[in-house]
Amino acid sequence: MYSRILVAIDGSPGSAHALQHAAGLAKGLSASLRIIHVVDIGLLPYGPELSIDIDALLEARYAAAENILAAARDSVQAPELEVETRLLDTATPVQHVAAAIAEAATSWPADLLVLGTHGRRGVERWLLGSVAEGVARRSTVPVLLVPVSGGPAESP
Repeated sequence: MYSRILVAIDGSPGSAHALQHAAGLAKGLSASLRIIHVVDIGLLPYGPELSIDIDALLEARYAAAENILAAARDSVQAPELEVETRLLDTATPVQHVAAAIAEAATSWPADLLVLGTHGRRGVERWLLGSVAEGVARRSTVPVLLVPVSGGPAESP
């Protein structure tokens, strides 16, 4: 059914939980697993008056992203699992992370896209948005949303 599973991670406990689900599915289905992380270049402070070294800031973001991917790969590495990682970024400063993830799933091409959810509600969700919701709306690939365990979604 699924032979190519893509999981997007952000270094959060929710994405780690989704990664474990994706790895379990990939093992059970003998599927390939691709782990991606998207660096959002749109959140960089621009302007010479800020006296910020944008190149150093970008370098730090990419280094942190590489560490996130390496840790994720190590956490699911198993002889029976084909795992690869990809570091991506938003193609333009105005591209949303959700669009980059949906495009990555289509271009690989994945049979299933797995994402963790943070379980945000109300004002927090309105202010911070929902990458998972954005991906689900944009994706042409089936999406499996894995809720963070013990989060607000499980509260009474």
